[in-house]
Amino acid sequence: MSTADRRRKITEKLTEKGGPLKGGDLAVQFGVSRQVIVQDMAVLRAEGLQVVATPRGYMLLSPLRPEGIVKTVVTRHGDYKSMEEELRIMVNNGARVLNVIVEHPVYGEITGNLMISTPEDVSRFMDNITGSEGEPLSSLTGGVHLHTLEVRDEASWKKILRALEEKNYLPDEK
Repeated sequence: MSTADRRRKITEKLTEKGGPLKGGDLAVQFGVSRQVIVQDMAVLRAEGLQVVATPRGYMLLSPLRPEGIVKTVVTRHGDYKSMEEELRIMVNNGARVLNVIVEHPVYGEITGNLMISTPEDVSRFMDNITGSEGEPLSSLTGGVHLHTLEVRDEASWKKILRALEEKNYLPDEK
């Protein structure tokens, strides 16, 4: 199979699946290395395909819901239990957690794509992070981080902020 054919097939699979596809699975399926898949994704992005790498695999960015509003919130947590609770507050109130961002003193802004929108997504993410040797990005900044959220409306946004404030996940503003 030619490189162009493989990239076309990858694009078809991403479109058909609608959910994440692991790079390792794609590598096995096409008989190439994982690094070749990484290169394919870089080329597809350069060609304009809205593909992102998430902890669950590659996926296409779906267009924002027509009624959706994008908001950014600064939060902090101290451990995995509070991380999970913070994410559940967001998704249980209708948010899709698009990413996590930390401001690193050397590297500047570091972003991790999450695409978490259901309680099942939260559980899967927490299983992945607690079962790996990796640390959450928030560990680089003493637990302080940002999330970009897609919410239904302003009422949902305010509900999320109230719940985060009640649980003390919003940093003190001084």
